[in-house]
Amino acid sequence: MVKKEDKKEEKSSLSKQEIKKEKERQNKTLKAVLILIVIFFLAVFVSFFAMKTNNHPKYNGVTFNVIQEGELTFYQTTFKVIDKGKLTNYNLYLRNNPQKLEKKVPFEGELELRNFIVLNSTTENLFCEGDWTIAIANMLNLEIFNIEIMKDENASCDQEGEYTFIQIEEGEKTKIVQYGPSCYKLIVSDCEILPVTERFMIEVFGEVNALLNQ
Repeated sequence: MVKKEDKKEEKSSLSKQEIKKEKERQNKTLKAVLILIVIFFLAVFVSFFAMKTNNHPKYNGVTFNVIQEGELTFYQTTFKVIDKGKLTNYNLYLRNNPQKLEKKVPFEGELELRNFIVLNSTTENLFCEGDWTIAIANMLNLEIFNIEIMKDENASCDQEGEYTFIQIEEGEKTKIVQYGPSCYKLIVSDCEILPVTERFMIEVFGEVNALLNQ
C-alpha cells in the first residue's frame, strides 16, 4: 500500500521534471529565434553591401556610379583636372562594368603610359554599328590627363619607349597585348571594340588615380 507521503513525493518529482523539460523547450525556442534574427540581419547586411557594390563598382582604386538612361547603362567616374587654369571636375563614362572587364578582356603585360600616344588601326572593318566612333571618342577623353593623342600611319612601336603606341586590330580573341616598352595591341574579336578600349582606359584611370593620391 502506497502511503500518502510517497504519492506527494512522486507528484513533486514529476512536477520538477516537467518544469525542467519546459525550460529546456523554451531555451531551444529562444535559441532558434535568436539564430533566425542573426540570419535575418546578416541577409539584410549582405543584400545592402551587394546593392552598394553593384551601384558603385570599384576597380584599381577608382569608384564608378551606375547611371541608367532608358535601356542604356553607363558607368561614370569623376576626376579633378586643370581646365583653362582652373581645377574642375571632369566626368567620364563607360558602357561596360569595369569590374567585369578585367575578366572579359585579358591584359597581357603592364601599363607603361607616356604623355604622347599614337593610336593606329590596321582594319576598316570595326565600325560595328557605331561602336568604333564611341570607342575612339572615349579614348580621346584621355587627353584631359595631359596626354596628346594622334594618328600616324607611318609610326610603329618605339623601342626606346619615348611614346605610347597603340595598334587596334582584329583577332580571334579580344585582349590587350604589350609587345614593347610602351607598345600595345588592342585585339578585337566579334566587334568588341568598346570592351577592349574601355579595358585600356580603366588601367589608365587606375594609374592616374594612384598618381593623384601620392
